[in-house]
Amino acid sequence: MKKTLLHTLVFATAAFCLQLSGPAFAQEPGAGGQQPGGPTTTQPTQPGGPGAGPGMTPGGTSPMDQGGMQAPKWDDKKFAKEAAIGGLTEVELGKLAQEKASSDAVRQFGQKMVDDHSKANEELKQVASKEGLEVPSAPDKKHQSRIDKLSKLSGADFDKAYIKDQLKDHKKDVSEFQDEAKKGTVPGVKDFATKTLPTLEQHLQMVKNLDKNKSAGTTAVSEAKQ
Repeated sequence: MKKTLLHTLVFATAAFCLQLSGPAFAQEPGAGGQQPGGPTTTQPTQPGGPGAGPGMTPGGTSPMDQGGMQAPKWDDKKFAKEAAIGGLTEVELGKLAQEKASSDAVRQFGQKMVDDHSKANEELKQVASKEGLEVPSAPDKKHQSRIDKLSKLSGADFDKAYIKDQLKDHKKDVSEFQDEAKKGTVPGVKDFATKTLPTLEQHLQMVKNLDKNKSAGTTAVSEAKQ
């Protein structure tokens, strides 16, 4: 009888304890410290996933990788070589203009080409020497062919061909000197381009004026010199 009463008392006590602990278990956080039924919390990740960092694009690649290769570096040596050849060619063509042109304006323009480009050629030669660069001392075959072609003309035919040649050439020169002035990495060559650019822009304006109206060419040359 006493054993039965003892067992009953133990069972009742256990049931009572279980009843008390039930609500406490129901309020305990679930796995990961979350409340039952609550929102799931995740940690923010960097764009591109693991490995992405400063300067990286989504997918872990750098901007230079997307194009497949880097942009080519500006070539000061190439610029100096072409500028020297171009300058030498301008001097020779200017001499032809003084001999073969029928227009006083064209002859005056030719004289200015000889004067300005002879000066620029000498400056470039000195810059190249200081910077350890080699520049040509005579036009190459391509430029010599221009000289030979114009040397066969005279009078009005020469004027027309020479103005056309100079218009095309000075547009190209101005563009290349602008690029060197902006992108150059060799100080002496870059400074030379920056210093010479205004003269080339003046030449371009002069030949544009000659092209528009040959009869007003003398006035255009005089105004450009001032």
